[in-house]
Amino acid sequence: MNDVPDQKRRWRSRFRAERAQLSTDQRADAATRLAAVAATLDLGPVVAAYVPIGSEPGDVRLLTALAARARVLLPLTPSEPGALDWAVYDGALVAGPYGLLEPAGPPLGIGAVRDATAIVLPALGVARTGVRLGRGAGYYDRTLGGHTGLTMAVVYDHELVDELPAEDTDVPVGAALTPSGLVLFGSP
Repeated sequence: MNDVPDQKRRWRSRFRAERAQLSTDQRADAATRLAAVAATLDLGPVVAAYVPIGSEPGDVRLLTALAARARVLLPLTPSEPGALDWAVYDGALVAGPYGLLEPAGPPLGIGAVRDATAIVLPALGVARTGVRLGRGAGYYDRTLGGHTGLTMAVVYDHELVDELPAEDTDVPVGAALTPSGLVLFGSP
């Protein structure tokens, strides 16, 4: 019997509960420190990222820091689960489906992410083995297949753990971006 889905559900519940316990000041401090870390990174000329929402670590300052050093691509929310489409972030964000913020520019297609030298992606947690635990819809796993640049999951410091359950469809990441810094993993 495969209990990995149950293990993932338990980990997701744990991480969500821990995020809910963070104060507004703790979240703001983490966002400030994430932006400061991002401002020091040389991730190449094109970075695919996302707009943090809710209790996710970071805020628009993370995007501003990335955009100061690279062309930033942000996802456009698809109507059905699948690979993500992308648009250039020019500092303007508009309301998209499900209350998510998206870039205002025209869609570049799902293949635009192939130009990214690095991908910064959301996670509820990440293991030092490169296993990333997302929300469970698989959008990013579908998007990451075949990407050869650096992939990093953005998490709070306490969400970087030694191990997490994984399935064959889970695409590992190469690093964790935390308020304390960038942690590179062995080799995805």
